[in-house]
Amino acid sequence: MTKLITKRAIEAAGGSARLGAELGITRQAVEDWDKVPPKHVLRVEKLSGVSRYQLRPDIYGDAPSPLAREACAAA
Repeated sequence: MTKLITKRAIEAAGGSARLGAELGITRQAVEDWDKVPPKHVLRVEKLSGVSRYQLRPDIYGDAPSPLAREACAAA
């Protein structure tokens, strides 16, 4: 599943060459990813629109529920 999400993020960001250029790494390095490396997660999230919670649930856990987001925003 993680590899599928990673592939989707790469495609949404414009492909491995474009994503690699944005991250300052090679296209080949991007294509070798099974998971997005932790140091690139937030940038890939921004470039692809795929959430950090989907990209690396092992690091970020489950996405917060809409109610939790509302409570945080109201605080």
